[in-house]
Amino acid sequence: MAPVAQGNDGGGSVRIPASACGLVGLKPTRGRISNGPLAADYTGLVCHGPLARTVRDAAALLDVMAGPMPGDPYWAPPCGSFLAAAGREPGRLRIGRFCTPVVAPTELHPACLRAYEAASELLAELGHEVEDCAPPFGPEVVGQFETVWAVGAALVPVETDRESQLLPLTRWLRDRGRKASGVEYGLALGEMQRAARRWLVESRSYDAILTPTLAQPPVGVGELRDDADPARDFENQKRFTPFTSVYNVTGQPAITLPLHWSEEGLPIGVMLAGRPAEEELLLSLAAQLEAARPWHTRKPACW
Repeated sequence: MAPVAQGNDGGGSVRIPASACGLVGLKPTRGRISNGPLAADYTGLVCHGPLARTVRDAAALLDVMAGPMPGDPYWAPPCGSFLAAAGREPGRLRIGRFCTPVVAPTELHPACLRAYEAASELLAELGHEVEDCAPPFGPEVVGQFETVWAVGAALVPVETDRESQLLPLTRWLRDRGRKASGVEYGLALGEMQRAARRWLVESRSYDAILTPTLAQPPVGVGELRDDADPARDFENQKRFTPFTSVYNVTGQPAITLPLHWSEEGLPIGVMLAGRPAEEELLLSLAAQLEAARPWHTRKPACW
């Protein structure tokens, strides 16, 4: 419907729909794109990013979107042209990879595992060094993320007489956020920052990290939703997307690429994350993968 589009991503909301629709979706480095002038940036989790059919289109839109505003709490260091970076060869890179779900204990669908393995093979064919690495953190950080996420939902201003119009999941999250104390919120933010620091130190020898984007192929509309049990609804979403929110916690850039398709003709994305502020290298690598396995003429079977 449009050649490119803007999205915002606090736990994967650029990369999840991109993967499910056969698109490129990029969550840039924290502070690369300002959340101003209206949105308050309490946590550093949420940032804007481009959705597009090709890596070059995503890079071009990022060139337009990137930049800070006075008063922003996070600033990414300046870069050159992202579109120009998408036209450069990345050189031989060291790629870490893991497919252990982080956010929720769930099984990886065989189609998503095949996509992950095929992407690993393609990276190796292109001359990159690919090796297994440990996931960034365990379930102890997930609870802290959920506390921060719920408080964020509660902070969105909604008129009291319109609260009932919100989805049951949204009301459940807002209620959970209101019950968290200021101390609990502060401790959760601190633990997330410590976990991010540990991972960024441990993973800095890798130029990029490969994971599946989602744990399942695209699902039917409403298939994850459970209005009768919002807590179960939330768990369903976590099990569907157990990888994406990792990089909202760490602030790293992460891109999903529609390299693979299921036997039913549905797109299956794979995700690459780069070091903080290294979108140029990440886009260069993504463009190399696209050149090796072009996808822009493919569309989901429902089209």
